Amino acid sequence: MTTLLLSLADWDPRRWLENLKAALPEDEVVATTPEGGFAGDPATLERVEYLLTWKPRPELFDSLPNLKAILSVGAGVDHLVDLPNLPDVPIARIVDPDLTTRMTEYVVWQVLHHVRLGPDYAALQKEKRWRPLAQPPAGKVTVGIMGLGVLGTASAKMLMQLGFRVVGWSRRPKIVAGVTAFAGEGERDAFLAETDILVCLLPDTPQTRGIIDGGLISRLRKDGPLGGPVLINAGRGQSQNEADILSALRDGTLRGASLDVFRTEPLPADSPMWNAPNLVVTPHMASISDPHGLSPLIARQVRRGKAGKPLQYVVDRDAGY
Repeated sequence: MTTLLLSLADWDPRRWLENLKAALPEDEVVATTPEGGFAGDPATLERVEYLLTWKPRPELFDSLPNLKAILSVGAGVDHLVDLPNLPDVPIARIVDPDLTTRMTEYVVWQVLHHVRLGPDYAALQKEKRWRPLAQPPAGKVTVGIMGLGVLGTASAKMLMQLGFRVVGWSRRPKIVAGVTAFAGEGERDAFLAETDILVCLLPDTPQTRGIIDGGLISRLRKDGPLGGPVLINAGRGQSQNEADILSALRDGTLRGASLDVFRTEPLPADSPMWNAPNLVVTPHMASISDPHGLSPLIARQVRRGKAGKPLQYVVDRDAGY
């Protein structure tokens, strides 16, 4: 029998426990509390061989002397790779079509929200004003995607099906059919100059931290069909300079924005982002993990490990993805 520990910061573990126990009936599945503590016998932690986690407390690793592998409950692992006391064991991420579909839905939803002037109509509704507004056709709008990995590529393909022109930027050259692709620092300004709606799906790496700042925002296309650029960030909160975004929304440099991620989460109640003009705030839910769908994948990984096989989707710690 193998012991799997579930540790999910700020999440109620009950649904995960129910689904994981059903997927791994032959093994022991236990969980920390949402606050990160463990209410059971401390000796149980000494038996733990697999840790399924999201943003664990660093001190947790000191209680897991027999840990063999860490499984991230999300598609990324940047919440893990910089932690102190991180043991030298494989770290595997989740690869699941459902996560990709959910992210694609979110990106398309927010792009359409701004193209179809959702913030403007919400304001008119509050004023009880019936006023149709001119909206540009999709073919006149260029969506620029920063990060052409699995999620970015899927979002690009769906947006192109709706008629949008899509351009993409990545650190290294990528080829996506139908997408005008730019790569590296030398081509980033040219990418930004063509972009009406910027979608950021970058991982958290030293190179991407703070990349969405006032300088980058100022280089987005200003004379596009929306009357100004729009920012959508569903990647990582560490990519954005929130003071610069707030300033750009207030002075009109940005026509609007949708942010699903923030540097501090949950977003504090006193954050000025809550009341920023033309800003959609969502609580890091663009590609939320579903325990019913993902538990069989976790069980498959555990069984691979028990059989002496290498885990799938093990990440490069230095790259963070």
